[in-house]
Amino acid sequence: MAPLNNRQYPLGYWQKVTLSIWLIALVILPFADIEIVNFDPFLELTLMAQGLMSPNFFATEYLFQAVIQTINFAIIGVCLGLIVGAPLALIYQNPIVSGCCSFFRAIHEIFWALLFLQVFGLSPITGILAIAIPFAATFARVFHDIVNQSSDSPLEIIDSRADIISRYTYGKIAQVLPQLMAYTRYRFECALRSSAVLGFIGMPTLGFYMETAFKQGNYNEGAALLMLFVALISTIRYWCPPKLLGVYLVIACVTLVEIPAVDSSLLVRFISQDILPPMLVNTATFAEVQWLSLYVWLSDIITLQAIPGVIATMTLALLALAATHFVTLNAHALASKQLSPVPLTWLGQLMLLIGRCVPEYILAFIFLMLLGPSMLPAIIALAIHNGCVIAYLAVRQSNTIAPQQMQISKLNQFNYHIMPSIYPNIMALMFYRFEIIVRETAVFGILGIMTLGFYIDSSFSEIRYSNALVLITCTALLNVVIDILSRRLLKLPKASQASC
Repeated sequence: MAPLNNRQYPLGYWQKVTLSIWLIALVILPFADIEIVNFDPFLELTLMAQGLMSPNFFATEYLFQAVIQTINFAIIGVCLGLIVGAPLALIYQNPIVSGCCSFFRAIHEIFWALLFLQVFGLSPITGILAIAIPFAATFARVFHDIVNQSSDSPLEIIDSRADIISRYTYGKIAQVLPQLMAYTRYRFECALRSSAVLGFIGMPTLGFYMETAFKQGNYNEGAALLMLFVALISTIRYWCPPKLLGVYLVIACVTLVEIPAVDSSLLVRFISQDILPPMLVNTATFAEVQWLSLYVWLSDIITLQAIPGVIATMTLALLALAATHFVTLNAHALASKQLSPVPLTWLGQLMLLIGRCVPEYILAFIFLMLLGPSMLPAIIALAIHNGCVIAYLAVRQSNTIAPQQMQISKLNQFNYHIMPSIYPNIMALMFYRFEIIVRETAVFGILGIMTLGFYIDSSFSEIRYSNALVLITCTALLNVVIDILSRRLLKLPKASQASC
């Protein structure tokens, strides 16, 4: 038999990308802080397991109000995002509009909330705006993509005398309305997760009581809240169909916690003084600006905080990407009916449900309590959540593929027929999720991990809002660059017609 060579069996595009991801992860692994700091993680794990086996649903005093406010923030935030984002989708092709949207959606909801906290305090306005702004930018981009992918044929049969709004509504939007509604429901699910996470910075949602319970060691209460949140997310299709969103919006506005009066002087001071560099405060003309001091101030932030934060953020994100790939392949194999028996498939589906329902921030918070403050809890949290999301979508695709009528084992059928069919989509989803991984990685700094979020949180704690704004801008720009690179990588296989 002739020996195999690279010319006969070259590596496909996605195989090269996969090897590159793992090679990069192996190279940077020695420089990552993945030490287990907790002296007895098994004791803490045992206590958590005991709490999970005996959840106490009656320990939280204001449980019903917390659930209602979690839903309220999500519903109002999504609706405001729709009101702003849907019209922007019509002009998203404008470079200025698309650039601004990319920048705004690159800033995590927690960072938006930290900014608004300085003006509105713990008012519902803070939570709602923190969700609405990045979601509006996301709606603009996704709705634009969905509408652009629709056919232009219906426009040809509409009377040319019809106004442009009618032509666009009935010729374009009508044919993609189910996709727009489905995506809106998905964003509502994301908003619920964001709403819960905002509780970790003091907003009156489920996350606030969850953080309190776990920090105090009340694991039976924390487990109950976590179960309740998973149930809330997993049953969203039953209790919140898209056609009832308007009804829920009215209820949310009525049951929203009272909004305190906003002190306009705080807003003016925040915009005109607090977020400005110290050397620009009280300067009327450019001639009065101390440019050298401004340069030194900015360079110190970049060199001492932004660059170390970006390096730590990217190190953690790249390791999390490799770990997500590992979790995705194994979780998909366990939950796919093409390989696993029915009992294991059910178990796999349950694991995917729990993993994709619990936000990365909450998972990281729990693993930090188990393993101590290092990159390891964050890597595990990101891998579990994103791996389960991608595996869930991969299972939906692989379960629709008809197996080949050949006398081969189920394992070979899975490896050589099913996986090659869906692997390009799995890798494409991983690069779409990588932008989210980087956003979440930056935020984990608030939990004590030395990413960009750590320096941002420190700046807010020290009342250095101008420093925080510079670092938040660096975070947004980093995410924009990641998004651009991911899109280019996804276009390459189409251009070269490479196989996986």
